[in-house]
Amino acid sequence: MDRAELSKTVSELWDTAVMDGLTELVRIPAVSSAFDAQWEESGHLGRAVEHMRAWIEARGLREAQVEVVTLPGRGPLLLVDVPASSSAAAEAGTVLLYGHLDKQPPFDGWSEGLSAWEPVRKGDQLFGRGAVDDGYSGFAATAAIEAIQRNGGEHGRCVLLLETGEESGSPDLPAYLEHLSERLGTVAFVICLDAGGADYRRLWLVTSLRGLLQVHVTAKVLDAAQHSGVASGAVASSMRVLRVLLDRLENSATGKCLVDAMNVQVPADRLAEVQDMVADIPGYAKAGVALAPGVSPVTEDDLELALNTTWRPTLSIIGADGMPAPADAGNVLRASTTLCLSFRLPPTADSTAALADVRKLLTTDVPYGAHVELSGVEAADGWNAPTLAGWLSTGLDEVSTDIFDDPWRALGMGGSIPFMGLLAERYPAAQFLVTGALGPDSNMHVADESLNVPFATKVTKAIAVLLDAHARSAA
Repeated sequence: MDRAELSKTVSELWDTAVMDGLTELVRIPAVSSAFDAQWEESGHLGRAVEHMRAWIEARGLREAQVEVVTLPGRGPLLLVDVPASSSAAAEAGTVLLYGHLDKQPPFDGWSEGLSAWEPVRKGDQLFGRGAVDDGYSGFAATAAIEAIQRNGGEHGRCVLLLETGEESGSPDLPAYLEHLSERLGTVAFVICLDAGGADYRRLWLVTSLRGLLQVHVTAKVLDAAQHSGVASGAVASSMRVLRVLLDRLENSATGKCLVDAMNVQVPADRLAEVQDMVADIPGYAKAGVALAPGVSPVTEDDLELALNTTWRPTLSIIGADGMPAPADAGNVLRASTTLCLSFRLPPTADSTAALADVRKLLTTDVPYGAHVELSGVEAADGWNAPTLAGWLSTGLDEVSTDIFDDPWRALGMGGSIPFMGLLAERYPAAQFLVTGALGPDSNMHVADESLNVPFATKVTKAIAVLLDAHARSAA
């Protein structure tokens, strides 16, 4: 494959067809179903899928089958099946390329001249909701395959899967994977483009994702609220009961999680990756955190901060019920309080075991015999990438030299991509490349979301080279 011509092809595609298609996709308010109860009636998710389908069909990939798959009551999914470029390349196995077409809500606070649904290009950045998270991914994957086909390269069978529920936690994806399992067959290489890194200088690999555990805990002490002048001192407040229970879960002075099943040993290879990252980019772990004036992070040690946000469990209280707004509060001892507890779990922690520990700690020996109920439970394991195969490691070194002029780096993400854990369980022998165009100023999920177009172009070139390397690995 002529890599110089491949690079030229990808650049031309991004300058023309990709930018045309992506800007139109930004205009579609395809808010994820968790934020739009009327998503079926509004039809925006379907519009996004149809727009992407039409764009990919127009690219003319050889023998590609482009299909919208819809299961009853679930968001639509776009499936693109591209046969291997040759019988030899087919021996390398199926490549599954993943992205999503649903978006976060617009939210307020967009800068002057910018808005969620009107794409605006300023210098290197394309602004608009879904530009980087994750609308560009389907265009990039398609452009990479097209560039290979136009420049004498090889690719194994490529299946592009674009879902419409990722921003809602991918609730429909397990059903679709089960529905499509026979068609997908055995997947040898997974490429996820819903990630990124700490700068725009190099290719970043996400090698771990934290899991999650969420639970609503309610403490009830009265059948009905009573005047605090009568009941306080005789009955413990429901909030005090919860404070005692929370102290079983977390050391409030240090933030250390006390749940045994949530604490794991950081693998040596992942620790080395974190050390390399903080050496390359001092201050990375706190760079994207908008601290209020005068507020300091929990530690000034870069390594400890990076480990805290990728390999250590954390607890956040993200919601409450049973408490009136301060302006509406009277001198009342309330009957109950509900808190929404959100844990981030280390990548290798067992979420089922963690839930069992949390349930025991919250419901055993409850102070004063208060009634404690758990609801709203959600649990998902994290993900730790397998060791890189030789062909992939060599390919990453080559794209680092030829495309980025800087060595590739790996990092863990503190958030979750449920799809990765699901695929790792289903395809334990597969290689994983979790990367993408998200960068330090991408503002995904908030105002002024933007895609760095030159960086996304480089990522596309890298994907093309690595697809070619995978196809040739079977030789």
